[in-house]
Amino acid sequence: MMQAMTAKELEYIADSMSNEDLLIKQCTVAAATITNAQLKQACTHMIDVHTQHYNTLLSSAQQHQPLAPAQPQA
Repeated sequence: MMQAMTAKELEYIADSMSNEDLLIKQCTVAAATITNAQLKQACTHMIDVHTQHYNTLLSSAQQHQPLAPAQPQA
């Protein structure tokens, strides 16, 4: 059985998701502006990698959501 994540762990996941989102946006801008085909392909690949990381973090947070306390802990 899974244990509930601590507030610190959930904060870490949220920060990591924010970082992955920023990397996705930066790679998207780079892919749209780069003219070199190989670099554009590398950026597109990195978009896919960071999107996968983001989705993994999101899934992990969602799996633990039912275990979170309904009220803040004292």
